[in-house]
Amino acid sequence: MHRRLLCTFWPSIRALSTKVGWANRAIVYAQNGDPSKVLNVVEYPPLPPPLPYTVNIKYLLSPINPADVNVVEGVYPTRPISTDSLTPIGRGSKDDPVFVGGNEGLAEVTDIGDGIRGLKEGDWVIMVKQQAGTWSSARNVQMNDILKLPSAKSLTEVQAATITVNPSTAYNMLHDFIKLETGDWIVQNGANSAVGQAVIQIAASKGVKTLNFVRSRDTLEQLRAHLINLGATHVLTYDDLTRKAFREEIKSLTSGKEIQLCLNCVGGQETQLMVRLLGSDCHLVSYGAMSKQPLALPTSLFIFKNLKAHGFWQSRWYKERPRTEQEELMRKLTQLMLEGKLDAPDHEIITIPTTDSCEEASSRVRSIFKKLEKGRHGKKILLKLETGSRLL
Repeated sequence: MHRRLLCTFWPSIRALSTKVGWANRAIVYAQNGDPSKVLNVVEYPPLPPPLPYTVNIKYLLSPINPADVNVVEGVYPTRPISTDSLTPIGRGSKDDPVFVGGNEGLAEVTDIGDGIRGLKEGDWVIMVKQQAGTWSSARNVQMNDILKLPSAKSLTEVQAATITVNPSTAYNMLHDFIKLETGDWIVQNGANSAVGQAVIQIAASKGVKTLNFVRSRDTLEQLRAHLINLGATHVLTYDDLTRKAFREEIKSLTSGKEIQLCLNCVGGQETQLMVRLLGSDCHLVSYGAMSKQPLALPTSLFIFKNLKAHGFWQSRWYKERPRTEQEELMRKLTQLMLEGKLDAPDHEIITIPTTDSCEEASSRVRSIFKKLEKGRHGKKILLKLETGSRLL
């Protein structure tokens, strides 16, 4: 009896395959490079029953975050571990190992191994293991690699799928460096990013006021209205930072109250100017460098304002914090979402249908990343890989 083989195998091998494709799919790459060129979709067999202390899951939605692109390119500090166990032959086998893309995602438990407690089939879980290969339809994972979401199915799939990275980053930066009280002010750049929008909403839920900087654009008033609707106090542009009277204007906007927390994901000259708006005993927290420019800070800020500069990386937070803190963070974020104080980002769900051949699905995926590279997607993209057998 012939074995079922991936539809991407050599023609001579493919001729031996059955007329039904395997149910599972993954977006993979064999070497780092441009995602619009190196990514491919492969098929692999149904998962076997889970081993003790592991669970089988199926992914419901998996976001594409900017860091995911950097991982595929090979310029991010962490990378997935290559796998040679997707399939017995072809891509993903011992003869042709691959990396499975994706770091964040929402999954549903489908089968539970011996020794697992506190989980049942149908539960929603998220990944806390970094580079877990979420751009796939189903995986077997260790219990410690996932967290069960509290009150999960009261959330939308999009809310749950995007909770691990951006809202978590925003929440922790607002709470880990300084104790903010109602009426306090913070300042941030990249305010229209997914993290920036989460910062606005979480800060507003605490009664904390925000000065938000964005790039000047033709649609500025539309963006300003959107951010203010989320809870932003003021929305300004980087051009404002260069005006001589601007620092005095900020004092008027804040009624003279000092700003003690600055969140930075841009770097470069604009961030240096923004940091000058801070008061005494202030904190600068950098979590990105979208301008790809170095950040030079005046020594006077450290001497006379006692500036403290920090770097923040949510991946490190998950590695260093105990499971109890991870669960508590999810509980707090879930509660904010259930109360309507924290919403999912503006998004688009792109489905990879089972009717696509592997070649068609690969082309569809690569075109998504080509559009992302050209900035033609203004929304967060979430992938849904349909499952089920199909005729070859």
